[in-house]
Amino acid sequence: MSTVEEPDVRTWNFPRGTASVAVMVEFAREHGVPSERILAGTGLSGPQLADPDAQIPAETELAVVRNLLREVTGVPALGVEVGRRYRISTFGIFGYACVTSPTLREAISLALRYYRLGFAFCTPIVESRPREVVTWIHHDTIPADVQRFLAERDIVAMHRVMSDLLGARVDFTRAEFAYPATDQAERLEALFGIRPQFDRAHTVFGIDPDLLAQPLPQANQPTWAVCVAQCRDLLHRRSARTGIAAEVRDRLLPGSGATGFTAPPSFDALARTLNMSPRTLRRHLDAAGTSYRVLLDEVRQTLAEEMLTATPLSVDDIAIRLGYAEATPFIHAFKRWTGTTPAAYRRTVRE
Repeated sequence: MSTVEEPDVRTWNFPRGTASVAVMVEFAREHGVPSERILAGTGLSGPQLADPDAQIPAETELAVVRNLLREVTGVPALGVEVGRRYRISTFGIFGYACVTSPTLREAISLALRYYRLGFAFCTPIVESRPREVVTWIHHDTIPADVQRFLAERDIVAMHRVMSDLLGARVDFTRAEFAYPATDQAERLEALFGIRPQFDRAHTVFGIDPDLLAQPLPQANQPTWAVCVAQCRDLLHRRSARTGIAAEVRDRLLPGSGATGFTAPPSFDALARTLNMSPRTLRRHLDAAGTSYRVLLDEVRQTLAEEMLTATPLSVDDIAIRLGYAEATPFIHAFKRWTGTTPAAYRRTVRE
């Protein structure tokens, strides 16, 4: 039997911090390229890169990547070398939440839950099987001119972070890439502990499932709880909605009908109420870095937390009011949003 976990959003087009850009600027500087050339056309400056609260559109980071590829030449396996520069500290409070997690499994689940606090452009789907944990790397929506660089950067960064979390190098059980081979195979083998395969149907890597249960060297339950709360607050602030996203979110709020609570509208019904086609609405939401699913989850999480905190409603009643047919899918969704069950959340906030 296998289980599948995926990020809270299936797009790379979300606002992000500047720490990733700072990594690439520093890498370029070490290779003789001044920061002005790497930041050309982005409107970014040095002080902004040091501001932990600064946010930039994903397209701005793509512009930095394109500048890096143009300006830094003669470096073999550029995506691999840049990916090796990403460490736990690069990710700020998000990174500290991962490093203080009880196990690698918990850290991976948290990383997927707060995916938008990272810098990846690839979408990782993690499938836990009895004999292997397989991570499917989706990079087909990334612009073609930067796709390979970002795929290699993101995978190497993931490998580096997992190794940092465990305090020892993680050897992959497989490493496959959905594009032609290059002269980077030996470098990747030295990093991953296995010879990579190219021209495969999918980009994917695997690890030993026993690694998931290993306690992390810096696990600390009280610190972890504080860091997770800060991640949740940070994500809420970054997710403040305006424009079409705000309008969609407002219309997803359940109302009271003649028979009581009414479920949120379907995507197609929502598009009709906004006088646009589903395709047009989807395009507008993509441009805003979000989706119907993400906005619906945000609304449901907010309402669920309010009802668990301020009402005596049972978990079954809350599930029905949020548009679920029964409690089980709501409990699974709530754990994906918050890392805990509705009952445990209610006990915590009332203590």
